[in-house]
Amino acid sequence: MRRSCKSHGNIILVCKLHPAHDIPLRDFCRVNHRYDAIIVGAGPNGLAAAITLAKAGLSVLVLEANATPGGGCRTEALTLPGFIHDTCSSIHPMGKASPFFRSLDLGIDWIQPEIAVAHPLGTGAAWLNQSIVSSAECLGSDALAYRRLMEPLVGEWEWLIEEILQPMLHFPRHPGTLLRFSPSALRSASGLARRHFETDAVRGLFAGLAGHSFLPLQTMGSAAIGMVLGIMAHGVGWPMPRGGSGKIAEALVSTLIRLGGRVETSCRITKIEELPAARAVFFDVTPRQLLDIAGHRFPDGYRAALQKFRYGPGVFKIDYALHAPIPWTAEACRRAGTVHIGGTLEEIERAEYQVSQGEIPQKPFILLAQHSLFDNTRAPAGKHTAWAYCHVPHASDIDMTERMEAQIERFAPGFRDCILARANQNCRMMEEKNANLVGGDINGGLATLWQMMARPILSAHPYRTPCPGLYLCSASTPPGGGVHGMCGYNAARDALRYRFDTTSDV
Repeated sequence: MRRSCKSHGNIILVCKLHPAHDIPLRDFCRVNHRYDAIIVGAGPNGLAAAITLAKAGLSVLVLEANATPGGGCRTEALTLPGFIHDTCSSIHPMGKASPFFRSLDLGIDWIQPEIAVAHPLGTGAAWLNQSIVSSAECLGSDALAYRRLMEPLVGEWEWLIEEILQPMLHFPRHPGTLLRFSPSALRSASGLARRHFETDAVRGLFAGLAGHSFLPLQTMGSAAIGMVLGIMAHGVGWPMPRGGSGKIAEALVSTLIRLGGRVETSCRITKIEELPAARAVFFDVTPRQLLDIAGHRFPDGYRAALQKFRYGPGVFKIDYALHAPIPWTAEACRRAGTVHIGGTLEEIERAEYQVSQGEIPQKPFILLAQHSLFDNTRAPAGKHTAWAYCHVPHASDIDMTERMEAQIERFAPGFRDCILARANQNCRMMEEKNANLVGGDINGGLATLWQMMARPILSAHPYRTPCPGLYLCSASTPPGGGVHGMCGYNAARDALRYRFDTTSDV
């Protein structure tokens, strides 16, 4: 049986392999086709691996447990008719910058908000846009310090991205760029903010950028993601795909199908023995799922390493249908695609530290996106959407609605009066929708310095498992979380060179 899966009116693939009571997958594939590579999981990384292999002329089958592909790149009607919301990922600086995405003609309509990110404090806000000069002008007495820190790396952003989206154990092609980046990136976000900046506004702005790391801001290495996201704000912006993040998944699936690949949905793999024979199998899953599926085939040492893999804090997410734009006090926030809500550096430090200790912050750090200000496909005419989440302890089931809305009201009095409907998701609900979001962790695992080097093991070839031809290619491998496809791309390139013995340059 076959059917069409649709997303906002656009057919993205022909899916549904067979009903559960039909012939086993192994027998189906043996009768119908044999594949060079099978990819389990149709998130951005699984699709990136599939496209990379298909471009090299290999036959590829992607198997997805859910009814639609996309992983963290899905867009659904979660609140009211006519309002569409991104179920997980939503703002995509790394997608725009990704060497893999830039190598493809995906046809995504990237929208660049006037202001990439704003950080309200009091009645004003610090903000960044694609011009580092105009951004610095709003930073007051910290303008020169900000430019001194960021400007040299903004000019080299393509080289920087090429280096940091690889396994950490690699021979650098741009060592000078890494040497300029590393002294700041290896610091704690708290230390860097206090050393370089003197105003509460700019220290808070950097704290919000670094908060994407899900690490306590006092942790060594927590400055890295803040540096990267600031550099990306000027290098490529913080864009959103017109029509939602699901458009990224649609574009990847369409590309794969044009290359001769195949995607089958509603096909959950629970044991590796369910798969037909293939020269290579790639798993876009986290270590926990990989252990469940294939752990019995691994030697004790590798199995123990996967068992020790650490997951990070979870998220509590709210999608809003609004009858009016959010009434921010700070005018800059009304022109921003993303708003970080948390107050001063000290307040964000406290909230993120509490989360790391398993405590619920009274004043959580919130990441909020307001797509409908820039994309009229997201809501009916005159109406608006908001997408927001805060960090919570791993697997928390606490309802953060009241705390989050109090924080938003703090900088946008009257926000609650704008709400038509809301859709809440706690950690358990996030994991139920996407099994890779273990305990609500949207980054595929904790992003400490050690676990970024050993992700999931310390190796120059971290995608390989001890079983020949079996690869891990999810966000639990380098370079980690984010919609960039580089985990799958890197894994596939490793396999092309060492498993398939091809010199194809893809």
